[in-house]
Amino acid sequence: MTKANAPVIEMLTALADDELVIGHRDSEWTGYAPILEEDIAFSNIAQDEIGHSLVWYTLLERLLQRSPDAMAFERQWLDFRCCRFVAYPRGDFAYTVVRQYLFDEAEHVRLEALAQSSYGPIRDAAARIMKEEAYHLLHSEALVERLGDATDESRRRMHAATATAFPQSLGLFERLEHEDVLVRERVFPGNAKLQTAWIARIVATFGAVSITLPLDGWSKPLCLADYGGRAGDHTSDLEQLIADLHMVYQSVSGASW
Repeated sequence: MTKANAPVIEMLTALADDELVIGHRDSEWTGYAPILEEDIAFSNIAQDEIGHSLVWYTLLERLLQRSPDAMAFERQWLDFRCCRFVAYPRGDFAYTVVRQYLFDEAEHVRLEALAQSSYGPIRDAAARIMKEEAYHLLHSEALVERLGDATDESRRRMHAATATAFPQSLGLFERLEHEDVLVRERVFPGNAKLQTAWIARIVATFGAVSITLPLDGWSKPLCLADYGGRAGDHTSDLEQLIADLHMVYQSVSGASW
């Protein structure tokens, strides 16, 4: 790794790790979702998210000479750079729906920006991933609209899930160590700008079903405890997830899978 590549490597690692970890969390609904349609949907979404992590890990391989499998299965959990939000336990189905929607909207604004990146490989990868992520957003937004304005029980659960997940989700836009370089080189416009666009989009969706976001002081002070993932400061939730993820791969040292 050269010093010049460090900012791009940092951003690519965060992108890839977010996708891998939320894909693993989504896969935990296989066989457990409340209806068969959503069991299939979340299984497919999980596969897509993990596939997107492979896209970003493949770009990293060119810079680090380290394979996607090594990045996913051979690093220690504290070496991951996902935000804390994607690693939290799946919770009930309302929490999963809200988390997926908040993540999908963040992906939407981020990929739109990266599709205009000055860094060609990122620009091309973002343009490809956007096509699948568009379907994820349609799905999660529709679930928010349906469950947020259905029965008293669904409304109660969705309000509670949003109150929990929204402050956590601000970690998706945690500032990167080398962010100033990435902005100056027009690799991406910066997390603060993306977060502003994201807020406008989610306020409209939640407002349509009368879910009020806890917006007072919604910036860093509100969710300070949920920052740190981009620097490797994780909770034990990620430690357990990575142990589960690595179990089969590391069960036979040196095996070719």
